[in-house]
Amino acid sequence: MSFQLPNLPYAYDALEPHIDARTMEIHHTKHHNGYTNNLNAAISGTDLEGKSIEAILSGLDMNNMAVRNNGGGYYNHCLFWEVMGPSGGGTPSGALADAISAAYGSFDAFKEAFSKAAATRFGSGWAWLCVHKGGKVEICSTANQDNPLMPGIGCGGTPILGIDVWEHAYYLNYQNRRPDYIGAFYNVINWDKVSELFEANK
Repeated sequence: MSFQLPNLPYAYDALEPHIDARTMEIHHTKHHNGYTNNLNAAISGTDLEGKSIEAILSGLDMNNMAVRNNGGGYYNHCLFWEVMGPSGGGTPSGALADAISAAYGSFDAFKEAFSKAAATRFGSGWAWLCVHKGGKVEICSTANQDNPLMPGIGCGGTPILGIDVWEHAYYLNYQNRRPDYIGAFYNVINWDKVSELFEANK
């Protein structure tokens, strides 16, 4: 069974003015689609075929660069689309808010730490909020299409929020102003979805 490019749960222009429609369309139909097709090609005829993406990444041979890059790219973008939405923004609530406060002292301090992880990731990569078993949350960042599900990478928990800081995620609108894009991202975070992922993986 091959992996499929997921449909976005909203229109390409739904996140404007924070993330523009053209960027969303190119990001989804070109970049994510490319990772999906290349992942399918990389696992075809191997013992990875038929496994879930989570199983593939958690047991990954990190020297298998085709699966590492394209499997990571597939998984990372699936999560990225889910944790954004047109009614996003605001702040987390409930148990997730409590976990963030326990780890970082306040939501503002969390934003500062998450923004720093995203802004200081050299070159291309991602910043993540992960949850560990027991409910502790942690921020980390990874290079390229690596993610914390992979052995020995980043937080080691389950990602519940991620921001793509590859230039293709923001360059049309923000050019080299990555901090402006990071700031805009908070206006589209779907905290209900992040909370759902927190509850499912804590």
